[in-house]
Amino acid sequence: MNRDDPEGAIAEAAKAYRNWGRWGEDDRLGTLNFLDEGKRREGAALVRRGVSFSLSQSFDMNGPQKGWRRRTNPVHTMLDTGTDAALGTQGFPHGIGGADDVIAMPLQCSTQWDGLGHIFDHGKAWNGRDAGRVVTSDGDLVTGIEHMAPYVAGRGVLLDVGRVIGSDGELPDGFAITEEHLTATADAHGVAVGRGDIVLVRTGQLARARRDGWGDYAGGPAPGLSFTAAGWLHSTEIAAIATDTWGFEVRPNEFEHAFQPLHQVAIPNIGLLIGEMWDLEALAEDCVRDGTYAFWLTAAPLPVTGAVGSPVNPIAVK
Repeated sequence: MNRDDPEGAIAEAAKAYRNWGRWGEDDRLGTLNFLDEGKRREGAALVRRGVSFSLSQSFDMNGPQKGWRRRTNPVHTMLDTGTDAALGTQGFPHGIGGADDVIAMPLQCSTQWDGLGHIFDHGKAWNGRDAGRVVTSDGDLVTGIEHMAPYVAGRGVLLDVGRVIGSDGELPDGFAITEEHLTATADAHGVAVGRGDIVLVRTGQLARARRDGWGDYAGGPAPGLSFTAAGWLHSTEIAAIATDTWGFEVRPNEFEHAFQPLHQVAIPNIGLLIGEMWDLEALAEDCVRDGTYAFWLTAAPLPVTGAVGSPVNPIAVK
């Protein structure tokens, strides 16, 4: 890998791992096609104790966003309150009162999925489509994330790279997670990763941010997947992957003068569903205690018509 030639490395990886046409010219799901009915039955069979974990960060003003590209933390506003009800200003009969609220936020400000319309490669969207005809001011007209809403539920696998490879359960910022690290972690956990799995990679960065403050969590240096892991993402035929970091891949990126090159291969070329800013801490602690790293996972995006990303509250059940 020539660190001074991101363009060449991206082009080579895109050509080697491209899934265009694999599921037909009209495909809207990408690697979610690997997550079929059999895989969901396999995931459901993993429920033994019935204990569940939310893998979502909070959606509030105390989040990590600092305004980069207009990404801000959620703004929560009450429309009706108990005070209004007590004062009798709501106009309802026979003493009934209520509360209503509204939230304003970017769809990728906290725990979220990147949709297939989120990233392009030289003007091409997923499946080789013209990006200008896919995502317009009206939204994603072809691969809007609403199409994925019924399907993101199945066998989840945690790869706690922070504990297996890192020191004190965490990887340092700038640590590039390679295929070898992912494989070694799976071996240490005694868990297999394969077709249709939803893989969760814990680096420990979120735990550090909560301990030390957000700092540059949103967009700054971070552990994450190495660009060289693109082959593993393709060959394992996983349905989706999520991390506890803002950017999924290692930051700073491994090339000079590059920005998120693994995204450029994974989303528009592999067709991979990518999740970011997931809270894997409680789940990881339970996995250590019970020694099992596979579980039922449901993580449906909100069916926001034409959206290129979505908030999500993933639920793991063991």
